[in-house]
Formats: sequence, structure tokens, C-alpha cells
Amino acid sequence: MKIYLAGPLFTSAEQEFNRQLLDALERAGHEVWLPQEHEPRERSAQAIFETDVAGLDAAEVVVANMDGPDPDSGTCWECGYAYKKKPIIVFRSDFREAGDVSGSPFNLMLSASAAKVILAPLASVEELAGRIAAALAELPGK
Repeated sequence: MKIYLAGPLFTSAEQEFNRQLLDALERAGHEVWLPQEHEPRERSAQAIFETDVAGLDAAEVVVANMDGPDPDSGTCWECGYAYKKKPIIVFRSDFREAGDVSGSPFNLMLSASAAKVILAPLASVEELAGRIAAALAELPGK
């Protein structure tokens, strides 16, 4: 399946986590488009935006990282853009709650719009990739 892997990419740790998850999902047989691999910082903001939108449009599904005290704003935009066009799977490996409703792990607009919500506090990359692959297999028509 063609996956657009959305998530924060602003620290070395975030980028390494993204690469490891990309590798694990590719080993599971998926084609993964990772924005950080297509966004050289010397390009203009408009060029980066257009490249990312093209990546979203080419994907069959968006898999989005909801970690952090408030999910990354760019990731949230990507989910909103994709909402009426393709399924979204959101995951959270963060053990903190960041929701706006009691007991909600993050913003309800993100969890309610997702085809699947994966809560995996402190999961390893391999465990998380396995849970994402299982969620992909459960999507209608797959």
C-alpha cells in the first residue's frame, strides 16, 4: 500500500524514528513516502509545500504520528487535507494525554476523523509498525 507517513521531523530523534518506522513498514511490503526525504531545507517553503501535497495526493493512506503535548501542526494539516480523500490511521506512542475531552489521547477532531486510532504508549518501532500493518490490512477494500 502507498503510505504518506506524516509526523514531526524537526529534531534528529524525530527524523531517526521516522526513518526506522519507514524501514519497518517497507519490510512489511508497503511503499512509504516520508516528507523529510523530499524536503531539502534550501528549497523554498512553497516548493516544499507543493512536494508534500503531491506526496499526499499520490498516497492511498495517511499514517500520522500524534505524539507530543499537542500533535504537530503540519501533521494535523496533512490529516485535514486527506480526510475526505483517503483513509487516515493515527498513532500515538506517547504515554501522555493531550486531548480536549477527558480520557481523549489527543484532539478529538483528529481521532474522530481517523479510520483507525492506534494507542501504543512507549511501543518499539517494530511493534508500532506491526500494529500499523494490521490496521492497514483491516481497511475496507484491502
